[in-house]
Amino acid sequence: MQKVTPMLWFDKEAEEAARFYTSIFKNSKIKTITRYGGSGAEASGMPTGSVMTVSFEVEGQEFVGLNGGPQFKFSEAISFVVSCRTQKEIDELWAKLTEGGGQPGPCGWLKDRFGLSWQVVPAELGKLMKGDPKKSERVMAALMKMGKLDIETLERAAEQG
Repeated sequence: MQKVTPMLWFDKEAEEAARFYTSIFKNSKIKTITRYGGSGAEASGMPTGSVMTVSFEVEGQEFVGLNGGPQFKFSEAISFVVSCRTQKEIDELWAKLTEGGGQPGPCGWLKDRFGLSWQVVPAELGKLMKGDPKKSERVMAALMKMGKLDIETLERAAEQG
């Protein structure tokens, strides 16, 4: 059992979101779905029998999605970082996470159609940024000009000098 589990608050889309996320990442699954009973429905204003929570796993990380109503929205203050080994993986994840109304953002950030923020980055980014401060600055300057990150461009920036 995982000690800390992120709880994601949705209006009414927790099951849809869980199915979306588990369809994108290979090592993923829906674990359990609970439904509002009388007491929970009354307290929350949600219909009896509607989905209350969805427990799901993405790449070994457990999450719970809660249908809690429209009171709270996601913001960029919380995001999930996805480390990718290849440009193909970055390209595929970027396309899938933005499909259906998601929004590309700067510097490897995007929002999915539910408003949740993601950072899709090369796994080697830390290595490219480490060491020589001038090299780090070149990599950062290149990164700041990008939406979806391009590994080859970042590597070229690191090698210049």
